Amino acid sequence: MSNPPLLEVEGLTVEFETYGGVVKAVRGVDFTVEAGEVMAIVGESGCGKSVTVQSLMGIIPMPPGRITAGSARLNGAELLGLEPRAANAFRGKEIGMIFQDPMTSLNPTMTIGDQIAETLKVHRGIPGQQAFESAIKLLEMTHIPEARKRATQYPFEFSGGMLQRAMIAQSLACSPSLLIADEPTTALDVTIQAQLLDLTNTLQAQDAMAVILITHDLAVVARTAQKVCVMYAGQIIEHGSVDDIFYQSAHPYTLGLKSAMPSNIGDREKSLDPIPGSPPDLFSPPLGCGYAPRCPHAMRVCHEENPPFFKDSNNTGHATRCWLQAPNAPSVPELYQSNKIASDGA
Repeated sequence: MSNPPLLEVEGLTVEFETYGGVVKAVRGVDFTVEAGEVMAIVGESGCGKSVTVQSLMGIIPMPPGRITAGSARLNGAELLGLEPRAANAFRGKEIGMIFQDPMTSLNPTMTIGDQIAETLKVHRGIPGQQAFESAIKLLEMTHIPEARKRATQYPFEFSGGMLQRAMIAQSLACSPSLLIADEPTTALDVTIQAQLLDLTNTLQAQDAMAVILITHDLAVVARTAQKVCVMYAGQIIEHGSVDDIFYQSAHPYTLGLKSAMPSNIGDREKSLDPIPGSPPDLFSPPLGCGYAPRCPHAMRVCHEENPPFFKDSNNTGHATRCWLQAPNAPSVPELYQSNKIASDGA
């Protein structure tokens, strides 16, 4: 009998009350993360990636935000709807998080060492000086030079790459079973990006820690992840292994993302193909597939009914929310013939 997943998310639905109406930011998201697994959630800005993981952490502002449906269980314990005291018991201890912008996420009035030590004091009960010494070791582990000196400095004295390393040290202080990295390489140059990704992979492998990586950069996904969820308009529209997503993409949106990415393979004269149009208005989400207005292969049913997931007939775990993958789909483009997959009920 296999072990249950470390994290199980089912039917997560998140809305925001605004002056213009209710924004349906996350619409019934389901996924699982196994212990020691790296899962990436990809998609363009505004698709609901960050709101999804912030809901798990209990850090979306309420109001205007509200979780209207769903469940999220970490090691069998429900995360959604916890009181602040109960939520604080697992934040930082069971789940660590690297935020997108460390400069605004770290306290500018506290030294880096004190901020890391505070996590150890609160969650591990380690006394002051011992916690500070542990903070220095954590900074050394993330390859920050002169860690003892740097621990006494403030965030404004660190470069962008060093701030991200400090946030990694803080998020790993209590050896969490799950690390959430919300676009950790944004605004960093490619050399620092590569160093941070290598560092995260090394630390994750050492502690058998699960990682949820939030990004819109497919190159980062290919380098880091084992499993991928593609999000669009508040829903996961394709999921599978990294090989499934890159080499057997089945959703037109995933194919569009790949076509818009530069490549060093093939004809150098090949132009990039941007996805035309704009994402749907989540004040009033479409009845059908959210991608239908932008999809070159959309059928009438795509505009009228939201598709279910259609699973890979080979039982690989690859599944796609697209009517083009239905067993009776008419005039399926040749592009999809090699990746024909069967419906949930088949």
